[in-house]
Amino acid sequence: MAKKVRVVLAEDHAILRAGLKSLLTVKGDYEVVGEAQDGLEAIRLVESTQPELLVLDLSMPRMNGIGAIKEIKKGSPKTKILVLTVQRTEEYILEAFRNGADGYCLKDDSHNELMMAMESVLANKRYLSPAISEKVLQGYIEGRQTLKTVTSWDSLTQREKEVLKLIGEGYKNKAIADYLCISPKTVEKHRANIMAKLDLHNASGLTAYAIEKGLVDR
Repeated sequence: MAKKVRVVLAEDHAILRAGLKSLLTVKGDYEVVGEAQDGLEAIRLVESTQPELLVLDLSMPRMNGIGAIKEIKKGSPKTKILVLTVQRTEEYILEAFRNGADGYCLKDDSHNELMMAMESVLANKRYLSPAISEKVLQGYIEGRQTLKTVTSWDSLTQREKEVLKLIGEGYKNKAIADYLCISPKTVEKHRANIMAKLDLHNASGLTAYAIEKGLVDR
């Protein structure tokens, strides 16, 4: 009997996660060895199970998918990472690949498309959903300069984006510090840096910005 591909699913919506697990179980070639509801849990699960494949969403509580990709690739470089998301803008796509994603699939793609994406990344091939590949390619054709323009968002470090996400979800400094294993003073410093870079001056402004950037599901 052929060895099954070990998979971890990282998705905060339980119904979608159950559907993915059912699909992979029926397929027969895959074994779901872990399920995560947020980025931090995904990091821990991949570290403990060392799966061949991680399928993860980008918009999750506590730590988002981009931050998780970067940490997972550091600790488990052999694990292939397939993004499964609703986010289809160049900003998300390019950032995901820059941080180590092996493939990028959309939630409204077909089941067959998802299976093809999984097979591609497991075969050491990059995969990009056909629904967005033409758009990204066109962006490069029209001028790489537009993709390199540094915005206020680009100026934020990955840690600052993680802190911004948690602020947007309503967490206070102490809770953020606990989640990220840093001191409250460090959180305060990150918050101040974020406000200065984005020219925002209160928590409601930060929350609105986090929602606008898709860091928070609302």
